[in-house]
Amino acid sequence: MLRHRILTAVIGLPLLIAIIWFGEPWFTILIAVMAVLGSWEFYRMTRQAKIQPITYFGMAWVLLLVISPHCPYSPTMPFIITLAIVIPLVWLLFRSPKEQAFTNWAWTIAGILYIGWMLSYWVEIRSLEAGKELVFLAMFTTFVNDTSAFFVGRAWGKHALAPSISAGKTWEGAIGGLLASVVASLILSIIFPLPFNYWQIALLGCIISLFAQLGDLVESLLKRNTGVKDAGKLLPGHGGILDRLDSLIFTGVIVYYCVVLATL
Repeated sequence: MLRHRILTAVIGLPLLIAIIWFGEPWFTILIAVMAVLGSWEFYRMTRQAKIQPITYFGMAWVLLLVISPHCPYSPTMPFIITLAIVIPLVWLLFRSPKEQAFTNWAWTIAGILYIGWMLSYWVEIRSLEAGKELVFLAMFTTFVNDTSAFFVGRAWGKHALAPSISAGKTWEGAIGGLLASVVASLILSIIFPLPFNYWQIALLGCIISLFAQLGDLVESLLKRNTGVKDAGKLLPGHGGILDRLDSLIFTGVIVYYCVVLATL
């Protein structure tokens, strides 16, 4: 499995770097494809728990939310979310079984917001001034956090971080990921210069690590609730697309707001 994990990274990382570097429309296309595939895995997991979300509607609305930052009209996001709430409710009036209609509706909306809305912030980041540099910093600091937490936890992990959610995650791994993220963010800020001092970059690296690990725990909780080990099998050694996106779902949001607040 470790060999497959490394091979997937070796193949995928150069492609990811090229897409981030060249920007639009390739970056939005990448995020959109990942989001749609991730939402498909999300809804497939819920079906394991005998929930029947409106899968194709949810996937379509995830796509709309991801590309919505490119729409020039400011009310776009509220309008899309409003339709995401209303259309499934009306749809479920004519769909069986009626007994779990609101459960199906809630999980449909959950997938749209959790994946579509949250990942749309990566498109927002890429559109900012110095967006390319910010995406490199945020995304690769997240990857360093995940990789360091995995290897440190595997080598020295003894104290469970959240045993009721994920037995494999340890405090040692979490601390290793945090320290590595701070170091990685400082190194990346030298490679991709940003208008922030070193203390701000180090703090941002710390925040990225914390939210990456929270995102990982959230997906672990989702998998535990739906009774699956991995979201899918599309990425050898990593599981599914959603298993790779779990940290990025949270870090894109926090990095966007940290940068916006810092530049006010």
